[in-house]
Amino acid sequence: MPSPPRITAATYARRRRQLMRLAGDDAILVLPAAPERVRSRDTHYPYRQDSDVLYLSGFAEPEAVLVMVPGRSHGESLLFCRERHPEREAWDGPRVGPEGAVDALGVDDAWPIDDIDEILPGLIEGRRRVYYHFGRDTDFDLKLIGWVNQVRAEVRHGAQPPHEFLELGHLLDEMRLAKTAEELRLMRHAAEVSVQAHQAVMRAVRPGMREYELQAELERVFRAAGAEPAYSSIVGAGANACVLHYRDNNAPIRRGDLVLVDAGAEYRGYAADITRTFPADGRFSREQRALHDLVGAAHAAALAQARPGVPYEAGHNAAVDVLAEGMLSLGLLQGTHEDVVAGGGYKRFYPHKTGHWLGLDVHDVGDYRIEGASRLLEPGMVFTIEPGLYIPPGDTSVEARWRGIGIRIEDDVAITRDGHEVLTAGLARSADEIEAFMAP
Repeated sequence: MPSPPRITAATYARRRRQLMRLAGDDAILVLPAAPERVRSRDTHYPYRQDSDVLYLSGFAEPEAVLVMVPGRSHGESLLFCRERHPEREAWDGPRVGPEGAVDALGVDDAWPIDDIDEILPGLIEGRRRVYYHFGRDTDFDLKLIGWVNQVRAEVRHGAQPPHEFLELGHLLDEMRLAKTAEELRLMRHAAEVSVQAHQAVMRAVRPGMREYELQAELERVFRAAGAEPAYSSIVGAGANACVLHYRDNNAPIRRGDLVLVDAGAEYRGYAADITRTFPADGRFSREQRALHDLVGAAHAAALAQARPGVPYEAGHNAAVDVLAEGMLSLGLLQGTHEDVVAGGGYKRFYPHKTGHWLGLDVHDVGDYRIEGASRLLEPGMVFTIEPGLYIPPGDTSVEARWRGIGIRIEDDVAITRDGHEVLTAGLARSADEIEAFMAP
């Protein structure tokens, strides 16, 4: 499989220029790297850079701050980062260092992170607005406030402190929401790797295995393709499929169980997100197939709404209509269709929305509503479509034959100029397709 190109330094520079144009010449934008997190004692969680820093620079190291100063004559894009340190690099791996950052990242200038206390207050001085994500990192919030206060302390001597603090997401989230052709190539690759991983799991599953064996197979395929899990993989067999964010992944898989797998690869920062539900022994029971077909019909109804100019919520509403009608027909719910939909009765067995934005974060940035109304879909938007049904094993209000069945079907969809592209279309979706794929 040919690997798609990396996002280039020129692309990162173009993104920074676009963001600075939106912010205006009297602003400063401050983006700290994600902090490292301790797992226990001297062991850390795997490091993953803040998605906004990745989007604007591609820089993957911790202990860094990206600063943008629109209109600054001596350089607008600036990076504070760790200096080269041969001894530490022997333990933790190579660093770019301030000397290498300009060439590697295309920023205008770079300084040691240890110098930020001396330099950043001078960059803040004279800027009317500070764009920043308050609340993400309390420690850095306090540092930024301290630097601003240093400027305020010099007002008597003519210093000009900023007058406004603005949420950076108001500008940056909208930029990230519309994916470019370059980003879509990476997302197609992440989706293709994820499809291959789900196919490997469908081939590997056997009654008597444990859930974590399937998780290991999924993530083996991710890693073999140079990707990693975009989020904690969910492998739920039997009634565990009714737990929406099931995490244990350690139960046995029994004959007759359905197995719900919700997992996606992250490739060069971009996530895929797929869910399939399939029979451990390759064949759906009558009840399992009835519910799977119903979820599949809801998926098709939502997908039919995926085109430019249609409200984002139209897909969810279409899925709910189909699920409500089906649950009434199967006797899972009582009453009228209007009561079940308008009154929210469907939420007993379908408690979540039908999708979310997808990109550098698996639940990516971007508003779903604009001025109180569902936003309209536009080319370049990428989101999931993921209807489901979950009948708790202890729910005695329904017939025993339905209890403990959990099903979700999820695909990744990009809006195009004239419709949509299903990035994950290569994976069997319907009950017939799944049984045919799993057949010996």
